[in-house]
Amino acid sequence: MLELKNINLKFGDKVILNDVSLTIKQGEIVGIIGKSGMGKTTLLKVMSAHVQVDSGSVIHNSKRLIGPNEKLVPGYEDLQIVDQDFALDPYHTVEENVREKVLHLPKADQEVLIDEVLDLVELSRLRLQKAHLLSGGEQQRLAMARALACEPAFLFLDEPFVHLDQALRFRIMNYLIRLNEIRNTSMVLVSHDGTELMGLVNRLLHLENGRIIRDDIPEKLFYNPTNVEQGELLGTINQIKIEGKEWLFRPNEYSLTDGSAKVEVQFSRSLNTGLIILNYFETPEGENVVLSSKDEMRNVDHFFIEKKYV
Repeated sequence: MLELKNINLKFGDKVILNDVSLTIKQGEIVGIIGKSGMGKTTLLKVMSAHVQVDSGSVIHNSKRLIGPNEKLVPGYEDLQIVDQDFALDPYHTVEENVREKVLHLPKADQEVLIDEVLDLVELSRLRLQKAHLLSGGEQQRLAMARALACEPAFLFLDEPFVHLDQALRFRIMNYLIRLNEIRNTSMVLVSHDGTELMGLVNRLLHLENGRIIRDDIPEKLFYNPTNVEQGELLGTINQIKIEGKEWLFRPNEYSLTDGSAKVEVQFSRSLNTGLIILNYFETPEGENVVLSSKDEMRNVDHFFIEKKYV
């Protein structure tokens, strides 16, 4: 288990993390979303003990972790981070970079694990290539292979899929899911695009201005965002106003409710334009509602409004 208690951090006069507290249980897969500059990467580095905080504590399995100001070599073997710096040995080969992480194993086990992780990230054919000669995407994959070879209790990944094509992204996602199921590995992933985390994580944190403003399961955060800005972090969100009340909904939602009122949403495709027509009606008294103008709907996903009853 990993606990953050009242973490505060400033860079100069800028507040980066503001009284952040959270607990991540062993085996959880947690995603952190938010716009650029909100403190996501810094929070990940604090969790892995690679950034010194101004106040507060990081605790792993009841043991307080110490930061780089108190430790000659920052970090812990049980807590592996793959960030945008990659932290490779540039003049060592791909294979040597991974082998550094498994020297404690018997020789035969080293070879098996090296082959496994290099095959996963599709770097087997480059195993004798020097790391500094790799492309940015290949370096990212090598950094991930190094972290996976350590078989850590916690794995921290900063924008892990940004340089990957779709096929490789899905392959690594499936591997991470299997790793979690088999070894109970905890994972924390940072992304500015929450859609790529939806099928992987079982918990999402929304970080804004150094604070966690939402901590929820992906489905609830996806279908019930606090506001439009939060909703857009997880894909297309539409906003509509009915009799003074604003509703947020996804393109695939057909029924919206806040407990006091219900709106049924229906879609049909225009044969003339190929665009999606949105119609809606309110059902508490069984009365149909007409959209009076296109201004009542925030056009996010090429929707337009047809003035008619349903």
